[in-house]
Amino acid sequence: MRPGTRGYVAAIVAAQALVQIGAFTLPALLPHYMAAWSLSATEAGWLIGIFFAAYVAAVPVLMALTDRLPARSIYLIGSGLTALSHLGFAVLAEGFWSALALRALAGIGWAGAYMPGLKAIADPLSGNAQSRAVSLHAAGVGISGACSFLVAGVVDALAGPEAAFLVVGMAAALGFGIALAVMPGTRPAPAEGPRRALLDFRPVFRNRRALAWIAGYTVHTWEMAALRAWAVTFLAVAAAGGGGVPGWMPDPTALFTLAGLLGILVSLAGNEAAQRRGRQRVVTWAMASAAALSLATGWMAGVSFTLALVLVLAWNAAIYLDSAALTAGTVQAAGPGLRGATMGLHSMAGYAGGFVGPLGVGLALDLAGGDGALGWGLAFGHLAPVTLLGLFVLRRLGREGAAPPLSAPEAAAEAPPPRPAAARGKR
Repeated sequence: MRPGTRGYVAAIVAAQALVQIGAFTLPALLPHYMAAWSLSATEAGWLIGIFFAAYVAAVPVLMALTDRLPARSIYLIGSGLTALSHLGFAVLAEGFWSALALRALAGIGWAGAYMPGLKAIADPLSGNAQSRAVSLHAAGVGISGACSFLVAGVVDALAGPEAAFLVVGMAAALGFGIALAVMPGTRPAPAEGPRRALLDFRPVFRNRRALAWIAGYTVHTWEMAALRAWAVTFLAVAAAGGGGVPGWMPDPTALFTLAGLLGILVSLAGNEAAQRRGRQRVVTWAMASAAALSLATGWMAGVSFTLALVLVLAWNAAIYLDSAALTAGTVQAAGPGLRGATMGLHSMAGYAGGFVGPLGVGLALDLAGGDGALGWGLAFGHLAPVTLLGLFVLRRLGREGAAPPLSAPEAAAEAPPPRPAAARGKR
């Protein structure tokens, strides 16, 4: 299958979805494992958080290697480790320490699959075709992640938690097989100038335009992870203190799962709008709206469940609106021969934000002394200055940074269409 074709893009997106389908299996089944292994809440938090910590540690090395080795090689390592971690959790995990090691292995595996898979899609394309492929990749990963809760719950109900990990492990192994079959084994073109050290990100830091999008993506993931981690708990609190939940309405878990799936559509629409209206304009509107909604949402705890739900859904949509556009901005701003390192820094910074976001909300709740409107108002509201600071940095660096030189195909894709001959003749 030739790289850059629709079939190739679809195959890689399918592989990514299969690898990602186990992403939230442990969070979905955490009550079972906490009871079975007598875990404390802190130990349970470590089992969730170690995935992100391992990802952040591994992704700069693995993505930098994609500038020297075929993305296929790194992707096969990543998807293979993901499959082994899930299968190992099903048959080897016996308590906190064994589970911690396997969760760290899953984080390393995703570091070798997520951005290298995106690079494998982006490299053969340019211009709008590249941006749309990046958006489809984000959609596939997002849908799979949202559905991972459902898959874990259904398999657990039918055959138990170990079976759930076996199923997602086999799914990741199938993703490995797809990549083995369709990804090319060609080495990337060498970067211009002298050969740099493997983890030398100085050329990326000199690309202020790329840093602008990376800054935006960092606070975007910070805010998204915070809302994902705490939205269901917040809605449960709002339901208990805000007049109850209408009988026809699904429970908070189902509501936020639906919100995640709708967010994928919003992300795709946002990327299309960015191509038509300007990426920075759409991102500015999205981040400003998200900041305003983060200030308002928490205060609805204990006031009205319906208003709380409406604001959560609106805030979630605002966060998703610029998701694909931010990643596409980084991809297109990367300098020649430095796309792997640039995307590695992008992903590392984003997941670092994703690690900090949920902790910040929890700390604010503890400092505010509980689950009342004041606690939730401060817990969610503190994200507003974080988001606005990221927006300020994005606009400042984006205005100061010069775009890297475009390759011939990229220049052709970005060039405005020629005017008709009749129009050129008029004065």
